[in-house]
Amino acid sequence: MPYTPEKNFSSIALTPQLRDALSRQGVTQLSPMQEAAAEACQGRDDVVLLAPTGSGKTLAYLLPLCGQLDAQSDALQAVIVVPSRELAMQIDDVFRSLRTPLRAVCCYGGRPAMEEHRVIRSVRPQLVIATPGRLCDHLAKDNLHGPTVRSLIVDEFDKCLELGFRDEMNRLVRALPGVRRTVLTSATDSDELGAFLNAVSGGRRGVERLDYLDGGDGVPAGRIRSYVVRSPENDKLNTLIALLGDLEGRPSVVFVGYRESVDRVADALAKAGFSVERYHGGMEQQWRERAVYKFRSGCSNVLVSTDLAARGLDVPEVEAVVHYHLPADQTAYVHRVGRTGRWEADGCSYLILNPKETLPEYLDPTPEDYVPTQPARRPVAPRWVTVYIGRGKKDKLSRVDIVGFFCKKGGLRAADIGRIDVKDRYAYAAIDRLKVRAALRAVAGEKIKGMRTLVEVMRH
Repeated sequence: MPYTPEKNFSSIALTPQLRDALSRQGVTQLSPMQEAAAEACQGRDDVVLLAPTGSGKTLAYLLPLCGQLDAQSDALQAVIVVPSRELAMQIDDVFRSLRTPLRAVCCYGGRPAMEEHRVIRSVRPQLVIATPGRLCDHLAKDNLHGPTVRSLIVDEFDKCLELGFRDEMNRLVRALPGVRRTVLTSATDSDELGAFLNAVSGGRRGVERLDYLDGGDGVPAGRIRSYVVRSPENDKLNTLIALLGDLEGRPSVVFVGYRESVDRVADALAKAGFSVERYHGGMEQQWRERAVYKFRSGCSNVLVSTDLAARGLDVPEVEAVVHYHLPADQTAYVHRVGRTGRWEADGCSYLILNPKETLPEYLDPTPEDYVPTQPARRPVAPRWVTVYIGRGKKDKLSRVDIVGFFCKKGGLRAADIGRIDVKDRYAYAAIDRLKVRAALRAVAGEKIKGMRTLVEVMRH
């Protein structure tokens, strides 16, 4: 039977478990956008949701979806299509945080499809979150049964129709003949929204369009302050170092245009004393995961990335976005800036220009000028250090076990331990920088949950 909600929460009904899960995430009520989207997703029409990045679109479609899926059925009932593995994993994390009895599987490239197939057979998911190519691959091999799917959600729709994804999206439509509702979300408008919906439904359904974009440059008005920083030299490194010094360790993402630039800029910042991580599509998945963990947990306070991080990287604590290289277009700018000012938080956007560059025409209003302090201030070290633990979920290790281990045998208090991520075969824990050495000496040779394992500061 369907996962039936019990009591009302705003415009949709939620079980006590869902309400508790939302409360733990600090969500006590839905935003007007989420209210409208949730109500629309319960109707008969297809839905187009246009809203700024960081405004909570994921919950807007996940919450009503939880009430529509049948937890007792082994049939695949819904798919969520996303343009990147990072966004797929992020949505999967949000879904799991809701703690419903529904079963989901997350599928994406960069790992063996056979491994995913084994998980699919074991889990028998009612929901699949996937990138277009990998989803088409599983459908073509009949690892997933497309005709039972009734709900199709395409998150970051504009990116999913860019060159390289278009063929997969067309194949996907043909493999899902039973779709009864399609939901498209994006932070930028697209002329192709209507054509895609018509291809899915054959024109048999209406479309409810919800537009919460603020106009102007596409950045949420009031929450994000924009600045232009003038570099006196063509090479912007010294200006970047001075700017980050002024930010005094506040979590910042520095966007560059090329993979090679990630390494050059990150190396320069590390040499200047910043705690910096790098992130781009040429890195192995394990190293990208490590970089994101260290940044998200506060073990590093600067992330240098290509536009890969502009979609799917959800770090609510990000306070500043720095455009070291100019964004390719307004869409790229909107998604970059969307990494800060998540939900109702405030943030800053800094656009560094050298003497040969000019402000993009789409910036409206014109950003204020910001002049970094010279000489540059010394970098501020992050509070936390990442510790690697060589055991994980497969060893029945939990976050509670890790906290207990460090408190009982490492002499730490709970306040000395930050974010903990437990993977299948290993785990990461953020430990107070001033106490990590003493704690590691204390736990050397000790067993965690009766198991001997490696416990050390994470190596790069």
